[in-house]
Amino acid sequence: MEHIFAPWRIEYIRMEKKDGCIFCELPAENDDENNLILYRGKYAFVIMNNYPYNPGHVMVAPFRHVGDFDSLTAEEIKEIHQLVSLMIRAIKRAMNPDGFNIGLNIGRVAGAGVEHHIHVHIVPRWNGDTNFMPVISDTKVIPQALKETYHELKTVIGKLTSP
Repeated sequence: MEHIFAPWRIEYIRMEKKDGCIFCELPAENDDENNLILYRGKYAFVIMNNYPYNPGHVMVAPFRHVGDFDSLTAEEIKEIHQLVSLMIRAIKRAMNPDGFNIGLNIGRVAGAGVEHHIHVHIVPRWNGDTNFMPVISDTKVIPQALKETYHELKTVIGKLTSP
């Protein structure tokens, strides 16, 4: 039997679940690289998923603590969509995916892990990126370290957003 090690997952498994909100707390720490925050707009920001479904899995969230899509302001909605577009362009340049899953999980029943702060998931997909591992061994193989992905995306975002 072969073994695939994913040592970064143990941190998530052992993590004490907090009552706070990562989408409020992490931007307030002003430690973007350690918190995997890729970009800050006026109303919203982009953060990498620390426990991704695929390499390059990012989320776009408003700075304001809002759990309901209907409570977003027009400015927040506009900037969130602009950041989704920016991230699609950046991920395409940096990682060359074949497609994307993009969406919101609103409410716990819909799969929201952080249900009181709305956020958009952007998950790049590649032909053949699904295989037997999740089905047979409940294991997802992420072939690139988060910090390496962070630096690649950060570089591309800088080029896309500089005048």
